[in-house]
Amino acid sequence: MKRIFILLVLIHSIQIIGQNNNAENRIIKIDYNKEAGKLNTMFKECIGAGRANEGLRADWQEQLALVKKECDFKYIRMHGLLTDDMAVYREDEKGNPEYNYQYVDVLFDYIVSLKMKPFVELGFMPNALASGKETIFWWKGNVTPPKDYKKWEDLIQNLTQHFTERYGAEEVKTWYFEVWNEPNLSPGFWTGTQADYFKLYEYAARAVKNVNKEYKVGGPATAGAAWVPETIDFCAKNNVPIDFISTHTYGVKHGYLDEFGTSGTILSQDEFSVSGDILNSRKQIAASAKPNLELHYTEWSASYTPADPIHDSYHSAAYILQKIKQVGNAANSMSYWVFTDIFEEAGPRFTPFHGGFGLLNTQGIKKPAYFSYYLMNKLGETELQNADKNSWITKNEKGDVQLLFWDFTNTHPGDKVLNQTYYLQDLPSKSKGVVKIELDNLVKGKYNLEIYKVGYKTHDVYADYLAMKSPKQLSKEQVKLLKEKNNDCLLSTEKIKIDSKGAFNREIAINENDVYMFRFVKQ
Repeated sequence: MKRIFILLVLIHSIQIIGQNNNAENRIIKIDYNKEAGKLNTMFKECIGAGRANEGLRADWQEQLALVKKECDFKYIRMHGLLTDDMAVYREDEKGNPEYNYQYVDVLFDYIVSLKMKPFVELGFMPNALASGKETIFWWKGNVTPPKDYKKWEDLIQNLTQHFTERYGAEEVKTWYFEVWNEPNLSPGFWTGTQADYFKLYEYAARAVKNVNKEYKVGGPATAGAAWVPETIDFCAKNNVPIDFISTHTYGVKHGYLDEFGTSGTILSQDEFSVSGDILNSRKQIAASAKPNLELHYTEWSASYTPADPIHDSYHSAAYILQKIKQVGNAANSMSYWVFTDIFEEAGPRFTPFHGGFGLLNTQGIKKPAYFSYYLMNKLGETELQNADKNSWITKNEKGDVQLLFWDFTNTHPGDKVLNQTYYLQDLPSKSKGVVKIELDNLVKGKYNLEIYKVGYKTHDVYADYLAMKSPKQLSKEQVKLLKEKNNDCLLSTEKIKIDSKGAFNREIAINENDVYMFRFVKQ
């Protein structure tokens, strides 16, 4: 038995070195008294949603309220605020603009009522203001430049003034105004050139600043981390206002847009996919004429397609944590795309689990990805010093301690297999050995130790769905069962006592792509 155990340890060590994401014999050793500083909570600054009109739905609003309560996102960003289904703009028979914000008010009033804030994406083009008829998505967002840039400026200024009158300047000063979405994708989101986008940006930015110079405006909201130096250079040379850079990145190998969810994708094997783009964007800003600009990644995910089963897989939970941890302080926000599968870019979806972007599926059932944000939101406000790269440990003012740790192992077999095949399968996770937890100088006393877990067949709704034989439609009873089984990721609770030595030691077996949280709640 002893020989077998030694062999297993050696195999485990080789696995870890091969993955290059843990030290050999993984130990998380923490001193309660050694603080690293205030926890950076950029991970919950912003969350994405599909389009503005979907935000008028009761089920969308109900899901957003849940996500706000349990994950505490501060801002929300979406497409289509100016698209015709929001009834914002038309012209009379003489060509005079007519503005209407009734639908926008319903949506923004609701967002503000949740104590959230809009990250206002200015797009797409109202048809009456558009220079052409090219559109994107099932809901036909017009992606052409304005026929009249002065009318575009007037619309943005009028809208910004309306927000000021309705919510007050002090509130709107805390918002962000982002001009357009992914204008570097042509055909796609923009039929014009880069120069045309910069013109669109300049007119919009001046319109926002005409209402209040302290309002924050930025862009270029590009796909694939593009145009960052060019945008800053344009603004610096032309004295155009810019307060932040925004751009996007996804973790698959090729492409940037899958309009109707029909492309095949392959998860990148690059250890620094996603995070590498963000770190590079920060370097580009630092080397620019405006080195102190905020950096907001207003879209990111493992994959850019609304039909990628990795979004439903338990692998996503560890993936999300790994990427956010790698980014560190480089970004002011990373807005996960999106919070819900109520998302109709490719049209309404016909099955309850279809690889949609959402943290929640259409019925509001929590996917493993949801629990990454749920658990990060349980972290305390003070981070402790920690040499382990795949964990956070924090404490709060009450003396509670929170340890969130995971294994991320990219098990994707490579170029020969698409995500759309691989992540649809039952994918058992292999052992990654043992994590040894050593906490020192804890405050003496009694604690409730709450242990949370997400992993293969543990708070893994897609595995539950497969066990149901993947019904194309869910009955009320099936929805209820899946929600109850995945309502929380709490695995167990136990009472522990910390003596005057202040030590806590525990060894725990960990598998590929497991996520754990130990939460010490002082009694």
